[in-house]
Amino acid sequence: MKHLFALALALLLFLPHTPVAPVPLFDGKTLDGWEGETAKTWRVRDGAITGGSLEGNPRNEFLATKKPYRNFVLRLEYKLTGTEGFVNGGVQIRSVRIVTPPNEMSGYQADLGAGYSGCLYDESRRNKVLAQADKALIARLEKPGDWNTYEIRCEGPRIRLTLNGTETVDFTETEPGIVLEGLIALQIHGGAKSEVAYRAITIEELPDPAAKAEP
Repeated sequence: MKHLFALALALLLFLPHTPVAPVPLFDGKTLDGWEGETAKTWRVRDGAITGGSLEGNPRNEFLATKKPYRNFVLRLEYKLTGTEGFVNGGVQIRSVRIVTPPNEMSGYQADLGAGYSGCLYDESRRNKVLAQADKALIARLEKPGDWNTYEIRCEGPRIRLTLNGTETVDFTETEPGIVLEGLIALQIHGGAKSEVAYRAITIEELPDPAAKAEP
């Protein structure tokens, strides 16, 4: 009997976990559940969260969730338009607010625009591209000035980005001490006359990747 019980317990431990169904992070009408500079930068327009201005953006601005996330699949649509400067935005993941520079965030970013779409950048931390997307591939995939889909999958140290249905980055973190949990945030980059819009934002939370079984 003890052997049967142990076998049943082992089977339960190693059965695949059922992920939580995707839930919306944006209700299409309000900025409930988000925080950021909403007086001038962020607003809801035509069912999308819109940030920035075609008259100019003096600095980076981020609209962040109030809740942190660890392992998940984040899906959204974005549209970036601009007339001058570094026309760029991004989606922060596993990030935190920092004081210096003012109003910045530190952490991973699924980049978009200005030649960086589909890339994984480390914002205000290592300040470098961690995984570069193939530029020829992005040129075929992305629709400038129109709606594009982004899927961001985080499972343990592994981060995968998918743009318009095609994977552009598969990155595994190897540096010790990097926190694998944090806020999600939407960015409009400073130094440009540009606007970015985000809609259809959903998240599917995942369990921690299962540890390898002992022999």
